[in-house]
Amino acid sequence: MAHDHGHPHDHEHTHDHDHGPVEGSWRDERADDPLSVSRRAFLAGAAVVAGTAAGIGGAAAGVGQGTAAAAPGGRTPVNPWSGNNRFYAGDHHIHTQYSPDAQYTVEQQVAKGQQYGLSWVVITDHGSVAHQKFSVDQVTPNIEASRAAYRDMLVYQGLEWNIPGAEHATVFLPPGRNTVDILKAFELAYDGSVLASNGVIPRATAAAGEPYAIQALQYLDQQVRSGRTDIALMFANHPSRNGIDSPHELRGWRDAAPRVAVGMEGAPGHQIAASPLSTASPRSGRGYYDRSPNQDSFAGYAPNGAENPYRTYGGFDWMTAKVGGVWDSLLAEGLPWFVTSTSDSHQVFGDTYRPGTQDYATTGSRGAPVDTGVPITTYGDFWPGQYSSTLVAAQSKNYVDVMRGLQSGQVVAVHGRLIDGLDVRVRAFRGDGDRRGVTLGGRTFVARGGDVKLDVTIDLAAGPNFNGQVPRLAKVDLISGPVTGPVTDRDTLTAPQTRVVKTFDVTSSAGGRRVRLDYTFTDVQQSFYLRLRGSDGNQLDSAGNPLIDVVGNEDPFADLWFYANPVFVDVV
Repeated sequence: MAHDHGHPHDHEHTHDHDHGPVEGSWRDERADDPLSVSRRAFLAGAAVVAGTAAGIGGAAAGVGQGTAAAAPGGRTPVNPWSGNNRFYAGDHHIHTQYSPDAQYTVEQQVAKGQQYGLSWVVITDHGSVAHQKFSVDQVTPNIEASRAAYRDMLVYQGLEWNIPGAEHATVFLPPGRNTVDILKAFELAYDGSVLASNGVIPRATAAAGEPYAIQALQYLDQQVRSGRTDIALMFANHPSRNGIDSPHELRGWRDAAPRVAVGMEGAPGHQIAASPLSTASPRSGRGYYDRSPNQDSFAGYAPNGAENPYRTYGGFDWMTAKVGGVWDSLLAEGLPWFVTSTSDSHQVFGDTYRPGTQDYATTGSRGAPVDTGVPITTYGDFWPGQYSSTLVAAQSKNYVDVMRGLQSGQVVAVHGRLIDGLDVRVRAFRGDGDRRGVTLGGRTFVARGGDVKLDVTIDLAAGPNFNGQVPRLAKVDLISGPVTGPVTDRDTLTAPQTRVVKTFDVTSSAGGRRVRLDYTFTDVQQSFYLRLRGSDGNQLDSAGNPLIDVVGNEDPFADLWFYANPVFVDVV
């Protein structure tokens, strides 16, 4: 699968009213038409099949475009392999002048995203009383204008939700006549900051907020079920930064609305914050992961001499980077839970702009950013697409299709353009099973005692990243563990049987365009899952795992990784 890089931003974009409405514009909607543009496009895609397949232990499996026709015996593969989907790079975590700690216009962020090869972006300003009262109505026409000016970009409207009782999350919907109303109602009723400001809960992150988080996700799910929107998604952001996203909360969110709560940032934004070039603070951590436990942190995340959950490892969140860790503990239950990589772009390192002078609390905006003409080195962010990319395999560059790709886990999280694409096929190789196979995020089946074949094709970087280097993939890890079913302790945070089963040395592929790998699981007796990660090999421990990132001294381009989402195999 190739990565759609977009093209350099070497010309000006202007509003062109002669071309009529832009796809995704509210101008597309007609009061007398019961089907929105996105719904019409969705229904027109013959291969897009709604519904949820039965998962291991009764858990919901992949959904949407990923579900194939049922095989004999009622077994239904999820995310059937085709080999011809295309990856679209994007970023679901971006801030503008309508966040109290950010500064850019929507247009600036969209333009930069396009310049750095993205096909889709989500505007996610921070939830708050001022944001709900003022900002949503201001950002909406800005998003509309950017859709008109950048017609080859998908510009989603979303929110960085203060999850009651926990951290932050991206919440977003496709364009539609009800999008703004749903987001405003959601924020008013369920944002942790708003609830705390109104005295409903003592603090946004207090445990008393946890029931409201469940209700919030059920509300979004109901908006989809009632037809008010085609799809709604939630990804937990920087999940272990403050240690307040407990394992039972992750499980609770997914169980409450498995079509909505589908994953987390495998790698946070703010990736240049620990660079020695930055003068922001010599104590900044990569991703601003330089925290320690507080009164709302989960006790099980306590740092020790062996590891520190409050730090990143190779730029990735500890939950994702640790083999047999929190992410794997969910996958070992058979729960589809997917990882992404974002910029969390607020203020970009080396940029010359500073925030505007408006009072955010009373206006919901910081006003137009001011160009100082001097590069500022106290910022810790990259532009969207400049370093982090979430590659999504979708049937087309359509608002709903891209969201279906995210929802079904056909996603790879990449740093520094380490790879351009990844084609994964998992199939029953011998015996009675799924001979066609499935791809990322999918679920397939094999008869007990049969063999399962993994085939991987990796598109290597075809050009330089922002740092001017063409990254070289050095190794790929195949990670696998048994699916053991639902846990008794909902705060389980390890999967002790998960391990690296094979490390592929791909250094000999330097200079080529593709790497092909294969592996066979023989005489399979138990349901299992597999996932892949890759590295440039520059910073590894003795076991080949990523090193803990040093606070205040990490060059993000010196340690590059990708993480691909899992495939599940049921033994029948």
